[in-house]
Amino acid sequence: RSSDLLLVRTSFISVTEGGVPLKRIQPVVCSRVTSNLAGLKRALGSLTALHESEGAQPHVKDCEVRSQLRVRSQMEQAETLATTVWSLSDTPEKLAQLNTHLKGSDDMLKRSIPVLNDLLAMLDPSKYTLAWLYILDTMGGESPPPQGAEGFCVHANTLITASDPDQLRIAPEKFSSVCRKFKEICIAAGHPARAAMPLKTAIRKVQPDTQYLSPQHGDFLQVCLLAKMYNAAVDILKDDVYEANPTLTGLVPRDFLLYCYYGGMIYCGKKRWSKALDMFQHAITAPAMALNAITVASYKKHLVVSLICRGEPAGLPKYTSAVVHRHVKACASEYGELAAAYATRNQQDLRACIAKHEEKFKEDKNLGLVKQCVDSLYMRNIQRLTQTYLTLSLGDIARLVELPGAAEAEAHVLRMIETDGIHASINQKDGMVSFLEEPEQYNSVSIMERLDAEVQNMVLLAKKVAMVDEQVSMNSAYIGKMMLKERHGRGFTDHDDFEVA
Repeated sequence: RSSDLLLVRTSFISVTEGGVPLKRIQPVVCSRVTSNLAGLKRALGSLTALHESEGAQPHVKDCEVRSQLRVRSQMEQAETLATTVWSLSDTPEKLAQLNTHLKGSDDMLKRSIPVLNDLLAMLDPSKYTLAWLYILDTMGGESPPPQGAEGFCVHANTLITASDPDQLRIAPEKFSSVCRKFKEICIAAGHPARAAMPLKTAIRKVQPDTQYLSPQHGDFLQVCLLAKMYNAAVDILKDDVYEANPTLTGLVPRDFLLYCYYGGMIYCGKKRWSKALDMFQHAITAPAMALNAITVASYKKHLVVSLICRGEPAGLPKYTSAVVHRHVKACASEYGELAAAYATRNQQDLRACIAKHEEKFKEDKNLGLVKQCVDSLYMRNIQRLTQTYLTLSLGDIARLVELPGAAEAEAHVLRMIETDGIHASINQKDGMVSFLEEPEQYNSVSIMERLDAEVQNMVLLAKKVAMVDEQVSMNSAYIGKMMLKERHGRGFTDHDDFEVA
């Protein structure tokens, strides 16, 4: 086979031509060459006899010769690349040279796809991570991958697990491409959970520390969302992320938007509405020169979650990009009607609005989220009763908030008591509900410890903001923009303060 012949030729080059000392030949290569050498001799002999046979047709001979020459050319190029990788993987300086060489070898790698699988077998991913990145990225660019979807997933998992983090950061965009292809294959096969743990490992590999955002964050959250692995996702989301460094991690603006969007959806799945609202707001307020689908989708979910969480639509902050302020509401008119119906505090109006735009909500995959506004409105109306009454019967509560009966009213009141939505007690004997004052006096030891922890977090955050402010104020691009703003005065628009990739 061509792959076995490649192993033979590479081994002989390493030994006889001085390309690489004998001690550096991979053991698997040597054993495989020894076991297959006799078979290769027989195969080559048979092929030679076929060409020399009198019955062979001329065009058959020509095709076979061309095929031989093509395979030989691919093997020779792969041999040269393997020798280069072995000789330029010792020091950071040599790795930089290897990275430059691999960048210029893109066309050669594409032409050598049939032998790349065997080339990987000769390279230890822990020592030659950079070469693995370029080879797998080339293989992943084919559809389907030359070694099959399963073979690509095995190779990608091996790379993620055994890779050298320092070499990953030399070509982070290649690592991002390999991880994304791995994720897409797992999702297409209907097994998103398979990609979850490898992608979590990939995040930790490419991060200098947990404060850095990486392209793998969004991919990991997406597969966790599809596999309903919310707790695994929250383990990553709880990290405080302050740094976005494209040079180290290969991050692009789309990765940030997807991190916020999928993070918000994970928090929706956990019913942590306040956290979800923050994540969607980050996506909406990201600097932008034009609307994009992720921003619009985030705005729709942000509006619905704000109804569930606060009982009213949350306005956009002043620092939101002007283009988003002007156009995003027009892309979500049905959601504006939903907010207007919710504001009437009337269940019939809200249900009629949901029924009217059900197809649109279903198309946006927000119908389940929108339906939770119905329960939210019941809770808001019950909370308003606590501001007027000290006691009410369950029947009166059902009538005032438009519930079907006392049993449903009792279920809603009990759920709100459990989640601290209200403070009340129910007398089962006469079916009366007594609304109480908040029992927490905020003078316990646990409350003081919690308050102290929050203060310490705010101190650390203030220091971080001061450091970032100093870095920005000394940045040459920022200084140039500020000078331009002073020179042109009012002609300089607000969104020009941001540089969007």
